Amino acid sequence: MTITKQQYVEYVISTPINYTCTNLAAHLENVSHDAINDYLQREKHTAHTLWEFAKPLINNSSESYLILDDSVQDKNYSKKIEMVKLQYSGNTHSLIKGIGIVNLVHAHQKDYHSLDFRVYDPSADEKTKNDHFQEMLRQAFEEKGIQAQTILFDSWYAGSENLKYIYRIDKFFVMTLKENRLVSLSKEQGYIHLQKIEWTPEQLQQGITIKLKKVPFKVQLFKIVATNGGIE
Repeated sequence: MTITKQQYVEYVISTPINYTCTNLAAHLENVSHDAINDYLQREKHTAHTLWEFAKPLINNSSESYLILDDSVQDKNYSKKIEMVKLQYSGNTHSLIKGIGIVNLVHAHQKDYHSLDFRVYDPSADEKTKNDHFQEMLRQAFEEKGIQAQTILFDSWYAGSENLKYIYRIDKFFVMTLKENRLVSLSKEQGYIHLQKIEWTPEQLQQGITIKLKKVPFKVQLFKIVATNGGIE
């Protein structure tokens, strides 16, 4: 028997750890490892395929969120797989050999669906992760008609060009910042590193309006201290 696109996609979504042909064959009746391998050699799954599956499932509301983040598929023992390169993994907090992927996720209440992805392979397309970031957002709003008004991402994507792009398309963003980011509380004070701000109890409740260097508009900054002492 052969495997269908539906079966393959459902397997990849539900199996985040062991996603091998052998493991999939063990979960399908009368489908062999060779049949799955032939299917993968024959079919081409793209970001458009992902969107086809996600489109009827999402609640396309202005109250939903778009989340952008990257992940690294660990290929430390690989010697010949294409697109494998040494890169930082947030999972291991170290450099590993792997395939980098920039992901776009739609969130509405407790429902999360992947809408888009880009393989990070600058040697092939000369694109940075920030290029993928802006490209996926543009396609989400202009081509897919996504209505979400808020975009969430971490400090990796908090560069001035990305922030200016989001501002131009009139969306709202929530992000984290690195502690050495240069910010200004007033023209008279000039720019200082983020971690040098002295917070009052009132500011910890309400935030501080600041100016980020190279960003032509002001943002509201909040300090969140976790129970283990970690600060965002």
